Amino acid sequence: MTEKTKTKLPSDRAKRILSAIIDNYIVEGLPIGSKKLATYESFDLSPATIRNVMSDLENLGFLSSPHTSSGRIPTPKGYRFFIDRLLQLQPVADDQFTSIQETVTQTKSNSKDLATNVSSTLSAVTQLAGIVTIPKKQESTLKEIDFIPLSEKRVLAIVVINDSEVENKILQMKRNYTREELQISSNYINHNYVGKSFEYIKNDLVNQLKETSELAQSLMNDIISIADEVLKTQKTEEYVVSGENKLMDFDELADIKRLKQLFNAFNEKQQLLQLLDKSISSSNIQIFIGEESGYKILDNCSLITAPYTNEEGSIGVLGVIGPTRIAYQKIIPIVDITAKLLSQSLK
Repeated sequence: MTEKTKTKLPSDRAKRILSAIIDNYIVEGLPIGSKKLATYESFDLSPATIRNVMSDLENLGFLSSPHTSSGRIPTPKGYRFFIDRLLQLQPVADDQFTSIQETVTQTKSNSKDLATNVSSTLSAVTQLAGIVTIPKKQESTLKEIDFIPLSEKRVLAIVVINDSEVENKILQMKRNYTREELQISSNYINHNYVGKSFEYIKNDLVNQLKETSELAQSLMNDIISIADEVLKTQKTEEYVVSGENKLMDFDELADIKRLKQLFNAFNEKQQLLQLLDKSISSSNIQIFIGEESGYKILDNCSLITAPYTNEEGSIGVLGVIGPTRIAYQKIIPIVDITAKLLSQSLK
């Protein structure tokens, strides 16, 4: 988490009132006044007393008055104090746990599919936008490659990366190749470049091309093209966002102009990636409330993230994005358990 709020509330009574206001606002999304709070059995306080406490909380910056009404709503500072000092986390429901566990254990394909499936599950479970960075590798190296001829001058490249990850890529070639010709290409690459990075393979093939005879140059050119295409597959999207449309269900985010800017931020990626990079170096849950993110487009949003790991350490980040008015007591444990289950699966 970010640095804890240092402001001290004046009394336990004020803390209870702040918690009640936040709990009510998370559920109803409406300002609440002293008269309604006075009906809560746990308080046994007059509306006048509650009104004075609410005024103190507003002076501290924990509450604000959105309109001329007497009702108050929590501010990002109020949420921060609530999360750091008052929040009581709830256990993840059994059906949610099962859904998350099935996703992380049953996805056995490539990193992009894993990130997509986990982000979709996070979104479905939380009803917020799920975000997962694609696992970062220290370096992608070739373990094995094979080519299968297809129709219309196409070739299927089957590439085994590092120890076990398989990627399939359909390549559009300049002419049709026989199985025998493609076998020669795969044998050449497997014999000379197993354990090498794709960048190294590409550069070395270019150097080899300069030394080959004219008869072999055509095939070498196509080998280079294939290696280049395979290299491009390593430069995939850096994170996946699912369930953006769910953000339209929240009145505070339903402004079309604001949503368009937020969706553009998802697509452009750079700013959000910088924020996610702050999370990957931490071993804990990170919670950015409103302006805490440092990005104006997220001023009305909360981002909850957790890093996930393999044997070598942190390799990615997952989390959810929603309005500041979310059920933190439920969402934080979901993000936490998803990161832990994914880490166990990757290990």
